[in-house]
Amino acid sequence: MQRYLRVLKLFWSVAIATELEYRLNFAIAALSSLVGLIGNLFGLFLFYRTGYEFQGWAWEEALVVLGIFTLLQGTAATFLTPNLNRIVNHVQDGTLDFVLLKPISSQFWLSTHTVSPWGVPDLVFGLIIVIYAGTQLGLPPASYLLGIPPLLLGMLSLYSLWFMLGATSIWFVKIYNVTEVLRGLLEAGRFPIVAFPTAYRFFFTFIIPVAFLTTVPAQTILNRTETSWLVGSVVLAAALLQLSRWFWRFALRFYTSASS
Repeated sequence: MQRYLRVLKLFWSVAIATELEYRLNFAIAALSSLVGLIGNLFGLFLFYRTGYEFQGWAWEEALVVLGIFTLLQGTAATFLTPNLNRIVNHVQDGTLDFVLLKPISSQFWLSTHTVSPWGVPDLVFGLIIVIYAGTQLGLPPASYLLGIPPLLLGMLSLYSLWFMLGATSIWFVKIYNVTEVLRGLLEAGRFPIVAFPTAYRFFFTFIIPVAFLTTVPAQTILNRTETSWLVGSVVLAAALLQLSRWFWRFALRFYTSASS
């Protein structure tokens, strides 16, 4: 474990130093995040402007969901997109050979090799929204801490799904459209799961687990979640992570190296 932590520190220190050579990009990323956030707030406002409420969700409570969604976006932009989207390039260019030869887990290398600070604005904005909404609702500081475990479990589930999609590039090299479809489906996480009809709720809970990514952490912060949902988050994250490991090993059986 210590060896992997040292490698991770080396990976990220080099990646951040490289990215900060283009500091103007950070300002552009911050502006882009702000514009996106304003758009999401406006979309949510359109539902509530006439006094309408999602079933059992007041305006401030829906803001908690949106804040967690923004945090999830920032996490994806910081840790997932810079790494998992490059799996396709490694397969296309044959550089996956060099990754497989390294004396560490290839999944770990592909998942953590780089980090991008351009997702930090979303992380900051998301945190601000959650704290603002929680303050309006009079939530104690402990409520925010209770929301951290299900939020981390949701991020782990998202990573596992994204990694498995990236692994399919071994068979289907150009999978950018597939990852964009996943990102599009995850946009549903901007709203509480009750905002959707029953059939969509089933889809966004058991097929694409959007509910576990945003709604369950929000319910935990609001002290409204049931134990079964928390247990489901743990089981889902553990199952998807293990499945991603198995799927990666299975996919590598069909990988034809650049030198073969």
